[in-house]
Amino acid sequence: MDIELCASMMCADFGNLEREVKSLEEADIDSFHIDIMDGRYVPNYAMSLNDMAFIASATRKPLDVHLMIEHPNNTVGYFLDRLRPGDTVYIHPEAEYHPSTTLQKIINANMIPGIAINPGTSVETVVEMLQIVKKVLVMSVNPGNAGQMYLPYVAKKYEKLLPLQREMGFDAYWDGACSSEKICEFAPKGVKGFVLGTTLLFGKKAPYKETIRSIRELV
Repeated sequence: MDIELCASMMCADFGNLEREVKSLEEADIDSFHIDIMDGRYVPNYAMSLNDMAFIASATRKPLDVHLMIEHPNNTVGYFLDRLRPGDTVYIHPEAEYHPSTTLQKIINANMIPGIAINPGTSVETVVEMLQIVKKVLVMSVNPGNAGQMYLPYVAKKYEKLLPLQREMGFDAYWDGACSSEKICEFAPKGVKGFVLGTTLLFGKKAPYKETIRSIRELV
């Protein structure tokens, strides 16, 4: 089964960021997930514009940029200017008055448009946007911090979301508390990719290459 594994770089060792990027590349990670937080939309600060730009310069692998910021339409241009065609940019629909306008900017820049759905956001409220995005990132934890507890009711979102994938032309992704058990359960159901953080990838004794190989063997 062909799945995408994305490294959550907010969990990486920032004292050795270039080495982390190279090690993950050698381990055959599919993309680098970049969490941008403004301290307003979520109660935390995470990676910066410069962190994202450095990782973009250090790898040819795609970047998945997750904007957890208020009114991304006002600042999305700064990120688009430092990314490459084919990189992904996710926004949260609740963070913008007219999210389709921001998504159109992402499309016009030859990036892949995506939306992120919080645990408390229903699929019904974003159905119209599913027609214009290519990726939907379902948060299984409340956004803002790594290492949070999985919210089991989020699984029910996939019962509504996954049947719409073929009709509307998007892929579904998992973000938050991503364990090998969750990958084995939801990949066969149609979840395309998984963001790997402290639950499975970072802060472990096993080398990245060994962990990623074992995940791929599981599915």
